[in-house]
Amino acid sequence: MDTNIRKKLLDEYLEYLEYQKNYSHYTIISYQKDILEFFQFIDRENLSFDQIQYSDVRFFLIYLKEELQLDNNSVDRKLSSLRGFYKFLANHKVVSTNVFSLVNGLKKSRKLPRYFEYSELEELFLVPDKKTPIGQRDSVILELLYATGVRVGELVSIKVEDIDFHNRRILILGKGNKERYVIFGEYCLDSLKLYLEEGRVSLNTNHVDTLLLNHNGGELTERGVRYILNQLIQKTSIQKNISPHMIRHSFATHLLNEGCDLLTVQKLLGHESVKATQIYTHVSTDRLKEVYFHSFPRAKISNNDKF
Repeated sequence: MDTNIRKKLLDEYLEYLEYQKNYSHYTIISYQKDILEFFQFIDRENLSFDQIQYSDVRFFLIYLKEELQLDNNSVDRKLSSLRGFYKFLANHKVVSTNVFSLVNGLKKSRKLPRYFEYSELEELFLVPDKKTPIGQRDSVILELLYATGVRVGELVSIKVEDIDFHNRRILILGKGNKERYVIFGEYCLDSLKLYLEEGRVSLNTNHVDTLLLNHNGGELTERGVRYILNQLIQKTSIQKNISPHMIRHSFATHLLNEGCDLLTVQKLLGHESVKATQIYTHVSTDRLKEVYFHSFPRAKISNNDKF
């Protein structure tokens, strides 16, 4: 198939992910990278893009595992990207069948989510200078990410009108254009009020309606949030990398460690299935021991039981 046609189909698929599936910019870039990597493979092997067979996919898996030496998680993600792309092609009659649907995902090596201890987050919260518009905005970014557990794409999409101060909740547009409410507490409320009354008024030179603005008065992007977080953590003693999703992991982990039920955390995170939330059930060993010795009746001998 002509490479120009192939590129046109990929562009159409990426637009479909953005405007119909409401995928984040970061996710779309990952899908694009995976698919382009597959294009390079089939070009190298002189394979026809629209005539891929099951055996070709098996050779591609060998290429990923043996030549690129990718782990199972990375391979499975690439398969997922290609499975979605070829489903799109099959629906548009470009290919006769989605051959990637015949390939099962590889056994994943289970990785526990990385998260911050609360003491680390407290140190991070002290970094922004709340006397400046940028500092007030950065404080809101940290407080919102931790107080609500929202994804970074959801964070930068929040409009001022989405915030219900009376009920302390925010309307979030999540994956697949699904709406949900998230809750916020006192610390987040104070940061929001200060930013809206002072910092945002100063920054909003372009009169946009999104909550978070960059230093030029435009809408803050996902990439911008990641850059800000990296700058903030460098001003702390914390020896960890940081990402918006890591703060989301912290939100979920801390809720569960404090006794919140799994279904509530699922709803707050916006997960369609509770299976996606179960990865956060890795409460710390210290917390498990604390609950055990406090709750189990025969975990320790009381003074009355001693002879």
